[in-house]
Amino acid sequence: MNNIKLSIALLLVAFSPAIAQQKSKLVPENRTISALKEKAGVHLSAAEGSGIAWVKDVTFTNGTIEIDLRGKNVKQGSFIGVAFHGISKDDCEAVYFRPFNFVATDSLARMHMVQYVQDTLYGWERLRDEHPGVYENKLATPPDPNNWFHVKVVVEGTSIKAYVNNTLCLSVTSLNKKNTGKLGLWVGNGSDGDFANLKIKHN
Repeated sequence: MNNIKLSIALLLVAFSPAIAQQKSKLVPENRTISALKEKAGVHLSAAEGSGIAWVKDVTFTNGTIEIDLRGKNVKQGSFIGVAFHGISKDDCEAVYFRPFNFVATDSLARMHMVQYVQDTLYGWERLRDEHPGVYENKLATPPDPNNWFHVKVVVEGTSIKAYVNNTLCLSVTSLNKKNTGKLGLWVGNGSDGDFANLKIKHN
């Protein structure tokens, strides 16, 4: 219980604007971090390739990750989520969202709203080709792609479940041989994004 409280405290501190500006609780990889003006949260810049802001001194194995995310309605220009069991941006698991598909009219694109990957061994292209419809899914009630939405990711052993606004949207079996590692804020190729209200519960 003390470990849980300590971890939550660290994460809440990490998202205060002053700490975000000092970058003392977030360690960026292939991104820059800035504080949001309208609320206690952070913005990750856009760049080529994926990028992560790792939460310093937090190791995650099993438990629940909750966070508010905000992407944008730009086709192929907004990929946002969380990474866990990580060593680097190229060796981690991630659950992420494609907000531009929240309003897609094409039925195939609508099935690509939420995605699990194990970068880079099992990227989205390989998973879509080898396991179509298994590691990505649609949202029953997609939010506004330009507004905040609440995400919960529950990890129990090899079971990974993702929820948006408390509705289950993805349930997969982990492809990662490692069951512990760093935890961070994730954005995809060419993407930026906003993050707030990160909470973690260790099991």
